Amino acid sequence: MHNYNFDEIIDRRGSGDLKHDALKPRWGRDDLLPLWVADMDFATPSFIVEAMRKRLEHPIFGYTVTPEELWQSIINWQQRQHQWQVQRQWLTYIPGIVKGIGFVINVFTNPGDKVIIQPPVYHPFRLTPLANRREVVFNPLKRKADGYYDMDFDNLEAVCDEYCKLFVLCNPHNPAGQVWSKETLQRLADFCFERNIIVISDEIHADMALFGHRHTPFATVNQHAADISITFGAPSKTFNIAGIVSSFAIVPNETLRAKFFRWLAANELEEPTILAPIATIAAYTQGDEWRKQMLKYVEGNVCFVEEFCKKHIPGVKPLRPQASFLVWLDFTDLHLTHKQLLDLCIDKAHLALNDGEMFGQGGESHMRMNVGTPRAILQQAMEQLAKAVQSI
Repeated sequence: MHNYNFDEIIDRRGSGDLKHDALKPRWGRDDLLPLWVADMDFATPSFIVEAMRKRLEHPIFGYTVTPEELWQSIINWQQRQHQWQVQRQWLTYIPGIVKGIGFVINVFTNPGDKVIIQPPVYHPFRLTPLANRREVVFNPLKRKADGYYDMDFDNLEAVCDEYCKLFVLCNPHNPAGQVWSKETLQRLADFCFERNIIVISDEIHADMALFGHRHTPFATVNQHAADISITFGAPSKTFNIAGIVSSFAIVPNETLRAKFFRWLAANELEEPTILAPIATIAAYTQGDEWRKQMLKYVEGNVCFVEEFCKKHIPGVKPLRPQASFLVWLDFTDLHLTHKQLLDLCIDKAHLALNDGEMFGQGGESHMRMNVGTPRAILQQAMEQLAKAVQSI
């Protein structure tokens, strides 16, 4: 068994990475420790790099066919990791999950139709419908005493009307890193089925369940869910290959599938670029052990943050993610205004984190921090944050 080294510090500057190159435009300074973009600082697994390198040895990069092995690797992975028996005809490539949300909006809704989201949630869920001239309906999550969330079905009933055509589900949830129970997903499926609402289930963090938790694919919870759902997935978060763009859609319902896949094919949006299938096949056929070791390391990083906050900055409360490498930090006990919180994190701690307010209602007084990084970098970040908090 190969032991992977997640403590290796890799200098990403000069690689064109968003995490560093966008600091100056977005924060006005480039001396911040970046723990914001949702990719990891770990080297992409060598078996993926080698698979792509082998193809790059051939000197011609012309038009290519999509290998059938791509679909079988996805089918086998879903069965192995999530006990979901996906059929070949349910699958297609999409050039990114946020793009996929935009595609579904344009195929299945008209300007003025409504899209339901559950803040605090990944901000493109709001921005993409708005930019496509759809109205966004908010069904805020309810915060429980333990810091995790419940869906508010009473509010959902109140805000939903006949113009609501889509529901965008974050499963697992981002930024809280929460996995939804089968019972919650069943209730949501029944609600949406009764009202002819299509559910887009973003399951990009599905393979990153932590601390014994398990991900439940939305489409598997009952027949209603299968009949109304379009699931998006990708190996990008798990194997740190977001730049390869290797996303896919799973659509069990024949009617939804025919309409969506026909539109994708008409616009040649279902054809992957040359390296996407190669990277995906390598990830899903050789990646089990790497994934296991990576998740164990991420769990260690989460525990490190928890212990550090408890000992040095008790005013900051991290919510333990049940899935993903993102930690939802609660600064409420420091009693800071939004401006003061930004000053604390940016100008005092010199950290680039995701501002909780960007995720919508319920994100106030929070920051999202990426712990998919070597422990030494994470320790530096926490020490900078502790020093900043002590200064106020």
